Amino acid sequence: MQNFAKLIAIARREAGAMQAEDVVQDALLVAIEHGRADLDDQANLRWLSGVVRNKARMSARAARRRRHRDGLWHDTARTEPAPTGAAPAEVLADLPKALRVIAALVLTGHNRREIAYLLNLPDTALRQRISALKRHLVAKGLAAPQELSGLHLDLAYGRIRDALLPALLRHGGSFASHDPDGHLFFVRPSQTGAPRQ
Repeated sequence: MQNFAKLIAIARREAGAMQAEDVVQDALLVAIEHGRADLDDQANLRWLSGVVRNKARMSARAARRRRHRDGLWHDTARTEPAPTGAAPAEVLADLPKALRVIAALVLTGHNRREIAYLLNLPDTALRQRISALKRHLVAKGLAAPQELSGLHLDLAYGRIRDALLPALLRHGGSFASHDPDGHLFFVRPSQTGAPRQ
């Protein structure tokens, strides 16, 4: 019991009181997985103290990043000017199909490379379509969007993309992506084999 209190104190010092117990519980699971569950052994206790310290620091770092990301979102929401002109649905309805697809991908936060890959377009064709989209928006009295604001958050995009393919294959999906907070989702065909109308 005394050793558990020492571990809680380490976690509280590194991650704060609210996270301390969760951090210690996670570290104890790691100790069990590695066969180091005997807390009376001083070597195991020193090893587990290091695990607790590292997990607490990672937890504190994740909490700081989350607060920073939320702060960015709130600051952006407060400073963005109110939309002027027509509603996006009205503007998109007037677009040719090729530009409508580009606009939908831009509005959902995809960057140029992702859009080019999804639509199988060379860079020159994509630049022409984005220019045409901006001209159309300006003609409607709307400001052309700044460069794809959906990907300015501090997310681990490489790790997210690494997780997409296995999830896509495991669940039999045909398309996978993530929302602005990094939550994965995938789209798969209907489970019923009969064609729908």
